[in-house]
Amino acid sequence: MNSFLDTLSQGITTVSDFVCGYPLFLLLIGGGLFLFFYSGAVSLRHLGDAMHALRHRSHCSGEGQITSFQALMSAIASTVGMGNIAGVAIAITVGGPGAIFWMWVSALVGMSTKFFEGALAILYKGHDSAGQPQGGTMYIILHGLGPQWRFWSYFFAGFGLIGTLCVMQANQLVESVTTVFTTPAGIPNTLMLRFLMGVVIAVVVGIVIIGGIRRISAISAKIVPVMVSCYMLLVLVIILMHVDRLPGVLADIVGSAFSLEAGIGGILATALTGARRAAYVNEAGVGTASMMHGASDNNDPIREGFIAMIGPAIDSGLVCTLTALPILLAGDYASAEGIKGLYIALHSFEHLLPGCGQYLLMVMVFFFAFSTMFSYSYYGLKCTNFLFGAHRAKYYNYFYLVMIVVAAMVPLGTVVAVMDLSFALMALPTMMSLLLLAPRVKKLLKEYHS
Repeated sequence: MNSFLDTLSQGITTVSDFVCGYPLFLLLIGGGLFLFFYSGAVSLRHLGDAMHALRHRSHCSGEGQITSFQALMSAIASTVGMGNIAGVAIAITVGGPGAIFWMWVSALVGMSTKFFEGALAILYKGHDSAGQPQGGTMYIILHGLGPQWRFWSYFFAGFGLIGTLCVMQANQLVESVTTVFTTPAGIPNTLMLRFLMGVVIAVVVGIVIIGGIRRISAISAKIVPVMVSCYMLLVLVIILMHVDRLPGVLADIVGSAFSLEAGIGGILATALTGARRAAYVNEAGVGTASMMHGASDNNDPIREGFIAMIGPAIDSGLVCTLTALPILLAGDYASAEGIKGLYIALHSFEHLLPGCGQYLLMVMVFFFAFSTMFSYSYYGLKCTNFLFGAHRAKYYNYFYLVMIVVAAMVPLGTVVAVMDLSFALMALPTMMSLLLLAPRVKKLLKEYHS
């Protein structure tokens, strides 16, 4: 029996590693590139329109539970997480400084994808069994592609239940606390300690998510601007203290992205590493953003699309850059192990700000991890609502909180492989629907400025 389980576990991990590798990369980046050019480079040409739409609330009020700004902040809260710290460190370790340049390029591509997600989420809203307005990939498929595509809406929601569980965030948060605080203090890393930390995390998350999307969005609207601003301030202090190294770092980012010494293969490897990490961070094309923007009370699809595309600019563009600069300024990432991404970042911040750097970064890790767990609970709730009815959706929150405690105690291994695979499979129906319905959004975009 144990041999069968080990074989099954290894098989799941192998499949997950394959699907979450280049197939997922090609789906998200390849599809995103098509949408970028098909839309006439919407993320570049209409960035001013996006900022204007964010600053000025639309008079086109429709069905929804939150504002467009709250939807954007909640979507960013879910994407600004451990990947913005650990993922960036891994990208630099594997692909060198040039990976950051390609993360910027991927952010532009992701902005175009998010534009289509946000627009279609408003254009094809639906209603749940309680008559409440809902949005997301499942409703885009049902109302945009038609009932004959129903299977794919259930496909998305089914894998969404698993893929949006935040066990990785909870597990890494506990690991970070034990590494930085409890272990150096001589406190044994016991199962009971991890259980207690898991309970504390679950209680904090539960206070927010039991209040539903209005409370989640209200908290996100307050916490996201603050945490991004504080992170900017922290990195700015580091840059000012080591400003003499900054020109060299910026030159390395651009130079390494096109380094002829590495050859064409080296350039492609660096580009793939940076773009792939950015795609995983901003989740463009996965379908999470469409669920959040589908809750907006805005009834103008193009305006919501403009607002949605700001997300990747902040998470894959700004926040990832804020992590990359201190790591590159510290300059000791080359010998680090890729799987220790968070520790690379902690070590770099401590190196540049001795005595307090790693603790200040840990404060940001807390913000990032909790904000992600808040928003992800809503995604799972939406999928439960769609699959089992609105009257049963509330039970998902309890399951979600229990899984946080479990994640704090156990080695994740196969569980994470299953979740990663589910997350990747969410992208299949999402990208399919975006590509098939792109002409309708493009038509509306032309009419928007006519």
